Amino acid sequence: MPITNELVAEMQILRMFAADSHQSGVKVHSDAAPELIAATRRLYEKQLITQVDGGYPTSLGYECAQHLQQLLHILNTKPLL
Repeated sequence: MPITNELVAEMQILRMFAADSHQSGVKVHSDAAPELIAATRRLYEKQLITQVDGGYPTSLGYECAQHLQQLLHILNTKPLL
C-alpha cells in the first residue's frame, strides 16, 4: 500500500490527539490548510473521530493515534550501535 499525501495528512491529524487520553480534542478551523480539512473529513467518515471538523477520537481512532505515536517514536529513535 503506497503512502499517499492523503494518508500523510490523515496521520498529521491523528498525531494531534494525545495518545494517553481519550479526552484530548482537536478543532480544525475553516482557515486551516485545505488538505488538513479534507483529511479531517475523511477521518470522520472512517469513524475515527467524532466530528467532521475534529472533535474527539472514537475508540478505534484512539487506538490508531496510539499506534501512530508508537511508530513515530520507534522511527525517530537512534539505534544504540
